[in-house]
Amino acid sequence: MIRLKRAYEDPSPLDGHRVLVERLWPRGVTKGRVSLHLWLKEVAPSPELRRWFGHDLGKWPEFQRRYREELRHRPQEVAELTRLAAIGTVTFVYAARDPEHNSAAALKDFIEHQEAQE
Repeated sequence: MIRLKRAYEDPSPLDGHRVLVERLWPRGVTKGRVSLHLWLKEVAPSPELRRWFGHDLGKWPEFQRRYREELRHRPQEVAELTRLAAIGTVTFVYAARDPEHNSAAALKDFIEHQEAQE
């Protein structure tokens, strides 16, 4: 099971393995407060894609398409997240304000659809 949670929310025992899926550390949050098991920078969107998107909702469908393409070139990182989700709850920790239109949500969708196709 994959859950999503902002880095600014308090950790919970229900979160399972907490994985930061951002390339940059969330502003104003200490490492102790985030309580991570893993920081997987390599699975985050490239800096170029992140800048291009700029949280412009009009670009969301194209952002998802481009990000999925990047993820296809990161099979080891995706496999690690898929493995964690298969053994228990994993929470993708992210920094964006929008809970629906962010890279963690796109990553969750990618992994869940990949599992459904297998």
